[in-house]
Amino acid sequence: MRSMFSKLKQICTVTVLAMALPLSAMAQAYPSKPIKMIVLARIIAQKMTESMGQPVTVDNKGGAGGNIGADLMAKAAPDGYTIMMHNLSFPLAAVAQALANRSPFNVDTDFAGVSIAVYVPFIWTSSPSVPAKDLKELANLLKSNKALQYNYGSTGPGSTMHVLGEAYKKEAGINMEHIPFKGAAPLKQELLAGRLQVGGDQLSSSLAEVKAGTLKALATTASKRIPGLPDVPTVKELGFPNLELEGWNGVFAPAKTPKDIIDRLNKEIIAAVRHPDVVKRLNELGAEGVGSTPAAQDAMLRKQMDQFRAIIREMKLD
Repeated sequence: MRSMFSKLKQICTVTVLAMALPLSAMAQAYPSKPIKMIVLARIIAQKMTESMGQPVTVDNKGGAGGNIGADLMAKAAPDGYTIMMHNLSFPLAAVAQALANRSPFNVDTDFAGVSIAVYVPFIWTSSPSVPAKDLKELANLLKSNKALQYNYGSTGPGSTMHVLGEAYKKEAGINMEHIPFKGAAPLKQELLAGRLQVGGDQLSSSLAEVKAGTLKALATTASKRIPGLPDVPTVKELGFPNLELEGWNGVFAPAKTPKDIIDRLNKEIIAAVRHPDVVKRLNELGAEGVGSTPAAQDAMLRKQMDQFRAIIREMKLD
């Protein structure tokens, strides 16, 4: 599953070249060679480069909802030289693959959280032609007019929007057909063209269109309203509390990575997301810098896995 910016949306490989301590402390200290980061937030990687005085190069590593990148990271040496930034698609994709007995890694034992870097709200969107202002009105519309043939799109089977779409259908007692797309861009284009009625993604990928009125925001899955879009209600406000899902982008390292390395990476991520330049850019994208503890990142992953395991099991994804 994918979804964290379209800018934060794809799993990427970032090579952080010689992210070293000052020369006086360099000797054999970590890091002393290039670090590969399977990541999706170039903004943060760039600021880490500036703070460490070395270049960062990015090589996209997409596929299987980010699980290809996750598998590469899971199998890497636990030495801090391969790390990963993923998002809210990670717990959902991991559960989907595990239940289908085709996960290449064990999400419970192969990863160590480093930090929740940013919060990025997830929003439900629709074509402006849909005569409903929010998810509650959409449910009422579909229940009152059984002749309506509405479809909802996602970035693929088992993706965040696919899971949320099926959960919404069950909660609201309605029917919509699922249309999977190969990425957020084609999904958005179909919504903009009016050939698809409903979709959803992290706010950063559609904020400009929502503000321009070419896409309609039906709800946010966050626990509170989005400051930049104060009129967009939360799913809980609309009567769908089980659809609440915080959007995030966070960093992981392979399991058994030494604590001192985890702590160093955590420190650098916190400094990056709290830098004024990064805060400004994240705000423009509808995101909020966090910089949590490693334990908070681990807890977020497991909480969301538990939250949606039952609905994903019912979906019987192949």
